[in-house]
Amino acid sequence: MGTSVLSLRIDGELLDRLRHHAGIRGMNVQDYVIRALVRNDFDERFKAAVEETQRFYGDGESGTYEETYGQPETAGPGLPSRSPGRHAAPGRHAAGAPSQVSPSAGIR
Repeated sequence: MGTSVLSLRIDGELLDRLRHHAGIRGMNVQDYVIRALVRNDFDERFKAAVEETQRFYGDGESGTYEETYGQPETAGPGLPSRSPGRHAAPGRHAAGAPSQVSPSAGIR
């Protein structure tokens, strides 16, 4: 898997907002945008997998992912509202991130 260059022309106001959101998370704009795109792609693939599973098992609900689970929360057009800190160690929470229970909590 290689890398490619993508050049974008965006509004100055949007770039300022991206810089602000990236700065809050200790990231540069490029990393922030890439993370948002990757998360959005994952969300789309996850929704498709859930809908395919529902069709396969015929769970009685003919609705889409959004009808069943609701719309995902976003902080703007295509931008996630929650993003873990860039320097968070695996299994650790970034400073200021909402508290969560670790997947291995209580397992010995």
